[in-house]
Amino acid sequence: MATPKVLYGFHAVGVRLRTAPKTILELYVDATRKDARMRQFLQKAQDAGLRPIEADGLRLSRLAGSAGHQGVVARVEPLPVTTSLDDLLDGLEGPPLLLVLDGVTDPHNLGACLRVADGAGAHAVIAPKDHAVGINATVAKVASGAAETVPYFMVTNLARTLTELKERNIWCLGLSDEATQTLYQSDLKGPTALVLGAEGAGLRQLTRKTCDALVSIPMLGAVESLNVSVASGICLYEAVRQRTGA
Repeated sequence: MATPKVLYGFHAVGVRLRTAPKTILELYVDATRKDARMRQFLQKAQDAGLRPIEADGLRLSRLAGSAGHQGVVARVEPLPVTTSLDDLLDGLEGPPLLLVLDGVTDPHNLGACLRVADGAGAHAVIAPKDHAVGINATVAKVASGAAETVPYFMVTNLARTLTELKERNIWCLGLSDEATQTLYQSDLKGPTALVLGAEGAGLRQLTRKTCDALVSIPMLGAVESLNVSVASGICLYEAVRQRTGA
């Protein structure tokens, strides 16, 4: 049996409660919280056949590894994941929309990127194993459930993976402050992988070279760059706008 993982916060635990309640091994709640949000959550847990274990804030913080648990912590079985990126792409019916993150090591940024990827309907998020953060409890909390719904693939060689995507006729579009063409001049209706680097450092040189093209987000104020999760949202929703004809 796979090692249980920890989820915490109303959103992260709530998504698991709604989508796969039988995989929740133990559910801990703050005995002192009596507000409407907790009452609604406890009712959903009861409807799912779960019996929450009351715990104090200190124990919840220890279980979660964070004080930001909102009074809800769960030990859960890992969900089965798509075995490979190739399997996922082979099973898609429409044009793929992928988010590729190069060098995003902050769990809060990754969680926010997963959340926006879920909202925009991206099919997967891809990152290199040696320049990225994995899915941990902090990522799951910030992602508000999206860590459970968006496939996250960590690949050994990002440049090679981008080359393989290009061989599938997936347009690899990198984001760079130095690009002369803007995001809004790009056609994102076809198979697309949006490639973003970490805030400040940007894309690594080999990643830049492997992309089909580079584009920028127009910056009209004093700041030079955006947080990677904000930039991901802008790029993904521009693709959504184009694909839906909005």
